[in-house]
Amino acid sequence: MISSLRKMSRPSLLAVLAAAVLLGPPAAHAQRPVSSDAVVTPESAGMSTARLARLATVFGKEVEDKKLPGAVMMVARKGKIVYVKALGVRDPNTADPMRTDTIFRIYSMTKPITSVAAMILVEDGKLQLTDPVARWLPAFKDVKVWTDGGEVAAQRPMTVQDLLRHTAGLAYGELTQNAAVKDALAKAGLFKPGVMDFDVRDLTGAEQVERLAKIPLLYQPGTTWEYSLASDVLGRVVEAASGKRLGVFMAERVFTPLRMTDTAFWVPDGKRGRVAEPFNKDPLTGTAIRLIDVSKEPGNDSGGAGGVGTAGDYLRFSQMLANGGVLDGQRVLSRTTVRLMTSDHLGSRIALAPTPGGGVLGASTYTFGLGFAVRPSDGIAPVPGSAGDFNWGGYAGTRFWVDPNEQLVGVFMVQSAGALRAYHRELFRQLVYQAVID
Repeated sequence: MISSLRKMSRPSLLAVLAAAVLLGPPAAHAQRPVSSDAVVTPESAGMSTARLARLATVFGKEVEDKKLPGAVMMVARKGKIVYVKALGVRDPNTADPMRTDTIFRIYSMTKPITSVAAMILVEDGKLQLTDPVARWLPAFKDVKVWTDGGEVAAQRPMTVQDLLRHTAGLAYGELTQNAAVKDALAKAGLFKPGVMDFDVRDLTGAEQVERLAKIPLLYQPGTTWEYSLASDVLGRVVEAASGKRLGVFMAERVFTPLRMTDTAFWVPDGKRGRVAEPFNKDPLTGTAIRLIDVSKEPGNDSGGAGGVGTAGDYLRFSQMLANGGVLDGQRVLSRTTVRLMTSDHLGSRIALAPTPGGGVLGASTYTFGLGFAVRPSDGIAPVPGSAGDFNWGGYAGTRFWVDPNEQLVGVFMVQSAGALRAYHRELFRQLVYQAVID
C-alpha cells in the first residue's frame, strides 16, 4: 500500500488520505471490520478500479463539453471510501479548480438532515410523530383547505409525520398548479417568481410560520403526497421543541458528533473562496441560473432548502445512516429509528398528487419514508439499486443515496440547476453500480 501511495501524484495522494478519515466503522452486517483510518482499494470492497475510472472519463467529457462546470464524486462500500474525484472548476468564471473540500449549496438535501434532527427529538421523548403541528406552532391551529367551492376546515390536524413524509397538504409555489395557492404564496413572500427559486432566507422563522399558516392547504392532511415547504415547517417544529435555532441544534446533535465541519446554513468569510458556482446560463436552454446567496447569515435556517456543505461531510452523514445511526462510535439515532425512517410511509392509501409537486416522486417509482425516497423493489425503477435503498437530491443538481443491501453509499455534488441535472444524477448512479463486482 505504501509503495502504491508513493507513485500517486500529490493531488491524488491528498485526496485519498483525506478520504481515508471520512468514514467510520462499516455497518454491522459488513463482512469484516476495518479500522476507520484504513485506505482500501476498490477491489477489497468488492468494486472495480477500472470500472470506477469510467466516472472520471464520462464526467470529464461532460466538463470538457461545457455541460457541467465541475463535480465532486464520492463512493463508499462496506463502510470504506473506494472512490473520490474532483473534476472541472469550482467557479466557471475563474480558473480555480474543483477540490474535494469545495462547499456546495445542497438545497433539498437539507431535508434529510432536518428529518434526522426531528427524529432525534422523538428519541429524546420531546416530540411524537402523532403530535399536531399546532401543538408546537399555534398559528396552524385553524388552517383551512382549498376546494373548488371555497375553503373548508381540515378534517384532522396536520401532524409531525405529515411534515416528514410531505402529506401535510402544503405546497411549493414553484411546483403547484393551484393558481390561488400559488398567488397567495407569492404575495406572502414565500415564492419569488422570476427572482429566486426556493429562497425564504429573508424571513424570520416566525414570519414564515405566520404567513404560511394563513394560506389554505392544497389537500386534506394525510391524503396526498405533494412536495412542499413541509420540511421548512418541520425545522420550525424542531426549534420549538428544542428551544434552539435549527442550525444550533443540528450543530450540537448532528454536525459536531459526525465531524461535518463545513455543513451549515451560510458560509463565513474565511470559507467563501471554497463555494462552488454554476454556469451563468443553462447550457441547454440558455436561461439564467440564479442560486441562493449563502455569504451571510439568513433570517431563518431553512430546513427544506437552506443548507451548504461538502461532499465529504454529506458522505459522513450518509454513512451514519448506512451504519444504522452510528459513525466512529458516535450514535446519532438508534437502528430502529433509521429503519422506521427508511420504510414506506405512503402505502396504498396516500396518493401522489397529479401535478409537478407529485411528479417529483412519481417519475422515480419510489415511495417515501420520513425524509427520503425509498425503493420498494429491485425492479421497476429506471435506475439501478436494491429494495430498501433510499435517496434524495437538491435543486442545484446534488444527489446522495444509501443502498443497505449492497452496503453502498454515493454522493454527487454539483452546482448545475438546469435541464441536465436529472441526467447527470442518473449517469453517476449507473456508473457506480456497474463497478460493483462482488
